[in-house]
Amino acid sequence: MNSESVDDLTRDIAEVPAVELITTVAVHLMSAAATKLGLAEGMEDALDLDEARKLINSLAGLITAAAPEVSDMHARSLRDGLRSLQLAFREASAIPDAPGKGPGEKWTGSVI
Repeated sequence: MNSESVDDLTRDIAEVPAVELITTVAVHLMSAAATKLGLAEGMEDALDLDEARKLINSLAGLITAAAPEVSDMHARSLRDGLRSLQLAFREASAIPDAPGKGPGEKWTGSVI
């Protein structure tokens, strides 16, 4: 990547509101977690609970930290998506985590 391209990318990202960046990152984490949970269409064989746990933990931390900074409308929909992933993880686990010990539950509390 040449320096002109880096300058263009830096200028472009400088123009993006923080709320948009936060939600974009959260959506990417949600999509990746859904894929690792085998929920994405055509990716049913991609189940990898270790990777899904890491992604869900990261997503929960981001959402918890960002919630005061983004509008309630954004935070609510992000929390709903996170909860759906947490429940899907619990369902996919052969040996479920104890309540409050599942991925992201350190930040969100128990999802059951």
